[in-house]
Order: sequence, then structure tokens, then C-alpha cells
Amino acid sequence: MNQPHPNGPKPAQITAGRIGLYTFLVVAALFFLLPLYTMVVTSLKSMDEIRLGQIFALPARFDFSAWVTAWSGACMGTVCVGIRSGFWNSVAITVPAVAISVFIGAVNGYALSLWRPRGANALFGLLMAGGLIPYQIFLYPMVRAMANIGLYNSLAGIILVHVIFGLPLVTLLFRNYFVSVPEELCKAGRVDGAGFWRIFFEIMLPIAVPMVVVVSMLQFTGIWNDFLLGLVFAGRDNLPMTVQLNNIVNTTMGERTYNVNMAATILTAIVPLAIYFLSGRWFVRGIAAGAVKG
Repeated sequence: MNQPHPNGPKPAQITAGRIGLYTFLVVAALFFLLPLYTMVVTSLKSMDEIRLGQIFALPARFDFSAWVTAWSGACMGTVCVGIRSGFWNSVAITVPAVAISVFIGAVNGYALSLWRPRGANALFGLLMAGGLIPYQIFLYPMVRAMANIGLYNSLAGIILVHVIFGLPLVTLLFRNYFVSVPEELCKAGRVDGAGFWRIFFEIMLPIAVPMVVVVSMLQFTGIWNDFLLGLVFAGRDNLPMTVQLNNIVNTTMGERTYNVNMAATILTAIVPLAIYFLSGRWFVRGIAAGAVKG
């Protein structure tokens, strides 16, 4: 019989702690996956089958008509155009808002990482504390300000609002990341004649790619899932997907179609879920590379 190498890995032992850990993980996974399972199977059932009340049962016949209706035929009041227009509105809002806030936040974080006079950390903490104030407090002043500059109820206005509210967190993350970068890199760039912008674009930004991914994911999911700001600032023609989902679910005319509501909910959530699944490795790498350092 072959004996295990004395320096090799020890065989896993079944202990009470290991059993408890895996039990907790399985229970937690079921806790979070059960609502998703219920939504999926409900969206694939007909209304006649839903009325049977067997909420956890698989559909007798997979019916995708609710998904088609949710996308292009669900009613919001008297308008039955589905959630498709909200999807493109969310794309038009989220993509530029993420790009602008990430770029400005990266520049701010880089500048603040170089700005180190006496008391800079305390002042920086006070500035970032402003980002923790609930943005509901600023709604009325922001509405008045947007109306005065002619951007209220417009696509540009809702993009600007998301950029403003996202900058504190994005700046904080980039500043903490750039602080951990050795100063010798910037000094070497200055010796070669590089200025502020050249050092930023050619040295700091390339090494901050993991952080760019982290803040882009945080901003994307936050803006895509936003309801209140989109409802207040976007205007009737630019309502994001979340607002249109609320209008579909709360429409009381005729029969309440639970399968269509579930399909519309999944369609609204599928984009940020896909981004997390596809970019999870980059997200973890960015966090490990200094997202919470500083």
C-alpha cells in the first residue's frame, strides 16, 4: 500500500466544525435561491396552473409566453408596450453615468492621494462623510437646481444626478487604492518629464484596472437598480426599467398576471446578475488589490 508523503497535504478530516460550516452554507444558499426558483417556475406557468396554488411545483408545460408579454406587451396603466423601452432607457442612463463617474472619481482619487498637507486625512474624512448622508435629504434641492438649469425630467439630468451621488464612493475607493501605490512610480515619471495627466493615463490608470472594474460594477448595479432617482428626475420619456417594472406590477386593470410580473422582474435583474457572474473574478481581484486599503 502506498503511504502518503510525509510533506504532502493532510487528508481532510470530518469534524463538527466542518459539518456545521457546510450545513450553514447549504442553508444560506437555499435561503437565497428559493425565491429565485419560485420566480422562474412561476414565470413559466400559465395562469390556470398558478391558481392551483402549488407554488414550488415545476410547470406541467414550459410556457414562455409570459416572457414575451413582459418584454413587449405588459401593461402600465393603459399603455401596453412591455418593459422593452425601460431596458433601453436604463442602458442610456447607466452606461454614460458609469463612464463619467468612474473617470472623474479616478482623477479625484489620484489628485487626493497626492494631496497630503497637515490635516488632509481629517478633511478627506469629512468630505467622504457627506457621501454617507441619505440622498433623500437632497431630493428637493436637487429638483429645484435641475429645474433652474433646465435639466429636470431629461436624460442628461438623471445622468448628472447619478454622477453626483456616485462620486463620493468612487473617489474614496480610488484614493485608497492610489495611496497604496509606491510614490517612486510617480517620481520616476516626473524625472522623465511627465506631468499630472501623463502620469495618470500612462502609469496610474493602467495599474488600477482591477479597481476600475470594482467601481464600475458597483456603480453599474447601483444605477441600474435605482428606483427613486429615476422616478423623480428621469421624466416620463426616460423612465428606467425599475420604474416601469413597478408600474407593471401595480397595474390593477383586468387580471393580475403573476407569471408576467415574475418574468418582468427577472428581466430587470438579469443584467446586473450577469455582470456579477461574468466579472466576479475581477471584482475579487480588485478588492484584494487594495479596494479597502488606505
